[in-house]
Amino acid sequence: MQNNFLTRQAFVAFVFLTTFLVSASNTCVADEGMWLFNDLPTEYLKSKYGFEPTEAWADKLMKSCVRFNVGGSASFVSSNGLVLTNHHVAFDTLSKLSGPNNNYAKDGFLARTMEQELKAPDLELNQLLKISDVTDQVNSAVTGEMSPGDAAKARRAKIEAIQKTASDSSKLRSDVVTLYGGGKYHLYQYKKYTDVRLVWAPEAAIAFFGGDADNFEYPRYNLDATIFRVYENDKPAKIEHFLKWSENGPKELELTFVAGNPGRTSRIYTNAALQHQRDVRLPYIMDFIRRREVLLQQFGLGGPEMERIAKDQLFGIQNARKARLGMLQGLQTPSIMEAAAKSEAELLAKVESDPSLVANASAWDKIAEVQTKRAAKQGKGVILSSRMFGIAQQIVQLVAEDQKPSNERLAEFQDAGRKSFELKLYSKAPIYPELQMAVLGDEIARMCELRGADDALCQTILAGKNPIDRAAELILGSKLNDPEVRKQIVASGISGAKASTDPLIQLAWAVDEKVRQDRADAEALAEVERQAYAQISEVMFKARGTSVYPDATFTLRLAFGPVIGYEENGQKVPAFTDVDGTFAHEEKHQGQKDFKLPEIWKNAKGKIPGDTRMNFVATTDIIGGNSGSPVVNKDLELVGLIFDGNIQSLIADYAYSDTQGRSVSVHSSAIREALKHVYDAEFLASQLGK
Repeated sequence: MQNNFLTRQAFVAFVFLTTFLVSASNTCVADEGMWLFNDLPTEYLKSKYGFEPTEAWADKLMKSCVRFNVGGSASFVSSNGLVLTNHHVAFDTLSKLSGPNNNYAKDGFLARTMEQELKAPDLELNQLLKISDVTDQVNSAVTGEMSPGDAAKARRAKIEAIQKTASDSSKLRSDVVTLYGGGKYHLYQYKKYTDVRLVWAPEAAIAFFGGDADNFEYPRYNLDATIFRVYENDKPAKIEHFLKWSENGPKELELTFVAGNPGRTSRIYTNAALQHQRDVRLPYIMDFIRRREVLLQQFGLGGPEMERIAKDQLFGIQNARKARLGMLQGLQTPSIMEAAAKSEAELLAKVESDPSLVANASAWDKIAEVQTKRAAKQGKGVILSSRMFGIAQQIVQLVAEDQKPSNERLAEFQDAGRKSFELKLYSKAPIYPELQMAVLGDEIARMCELRGADDALCQTILAGKNPIDRAAELILGSKLNDPEVRKQIVASGISGAKASTDPLIQLAWAVDEKVRQDRADAEALAEVERQAYAQISEVMFKARGTSVYPDATFTLRLAFGPVIGYEENGQKVPAFTDVDGTFAHEEKHQGQKDFKLPEIWKNAKGKIPGDTRMNFVATTDIIGGNSGSPVVNKDLELVGLIFDGNIQSLIADYAYSDTQGRSVSVHSSAIREALKHVYDAEFLASQLGK
């Protein structure tokens, strides 16, 4: 399996890099692209598929989508506020709503009346309503004589001013988004929903059927879906823009569209930046992920309740491990870097031959220098990310930043995003001291290993104790697991926070200067890189015009492609799976962990039609963040729900190919028929699309 995986990754990368990177004058290969809703490739769609999306079509789809602040995508699927997303996107909330007596993340949930719907403790859903180009406004803040640090501060101040003006006038969440690495800036304005309630979630055994073994594989047999409802003024929200529900789902070869919020791609990266990812950044991340995975597994062995407490983090870590490994092994394939180096040399030759672009040639050297500096700093910061220490750090920085005008503060503490920030800071979601001690203790130990235990910063953190004892002292002595205590410390201002006897607050103050300096250094490097990529973007715009889509930024994008299977190891992989195949898959893996269907599904065998389609694949260009995205047809009917990509798609952060790479979706019929025949929830199924 491992050798086959490497071969597939090499092939995928080779196809991409010999078609996409060879010449900046080429347009996108196949159906590649995560397209801006205000700059869709309408001519391409019209010429290839005979379909030209209108502004009204795009506007309705855009406004039918929502973004989860915990990371993930979703859509409105009824006029009375129903929101459809993945079970794994909802897992964080399901875990927060659970307790020793009700494990909704594992056992599922169904509200049979609206009164039974459970309010999420800290969810914010964002509905995109408007996009505006503010590039000239942002760039006007930076002059050529500014140092990178000063330029970063000036740009941040201008962005805050734009966001605050827009937010004050519209009462919408207003975010300035950097596109093309700094080539353009767009203002995204959202309606926020913060009263979000759980309606239905299936059991984890069917939502993640096949477990880690099947993750990023295909064929799949998952019902990775969950339904929430948004409320306004304590009543179900009245939704104007929502998706109709397809009667039968997509046909093979039918064109489909995915509207969601892909996290971050790096397809504009230079060869030096790719080398940094391959040799420094990704190996560093993999070391952390593997270590954290072992820690969480060991913690879960303490008993059923310990296993439940750790499950949310463990699920995310295992998913990240497999995804990052695919990225890393793709970049470690020699043909990838050879093609990247060759194509970059050819592009630079073209730049140097054009007098109007010669000055841009220095951009590649600037980016290479940034990578060298980043590599030298890797692992040298304050790398403590446990939930309770993170809260302490936010409080300490918040009271300090509040002494400044909003446009001079660090971005997360500015007025424009204050309510969203406070929703998370004062969340009533449970925090478990046992897990916090284990995580923080291991993080302190890791810092000592990376920096050396005699390092002054490590000695400050240890305070004369070993990492485990120090973590216990910090967590057990703190009251920051109580949101009211957090509010009291913030209300006391900077003087009160400095006088606090809470040990985590005291530690946050002790390392604050180092944290701030590291952040300032990182922002200065990012500014150099931003300006360099803006130069590269100028080259791309001149060579390719608007056929260039920007890298993903966890903002709404449109991808498209047909539903179609593929070939692997000489065998045809079909586009669809069905319910009968789900039961057969359990039988095939009888006795294996994660391949046991819930009893409720076994009892429903024969009731739910066996030919009901479960999952399907398409060539749509997606990455992490797209989870929960609606898959729609030309008529804006929901035909599926994105929940994964296959293993051949894992290089998609850096490259795209439709040879074998596929998005994987839950079929719309699987969700509807399961609600009707498995969960006896006709009342809920009847609301979908209406």
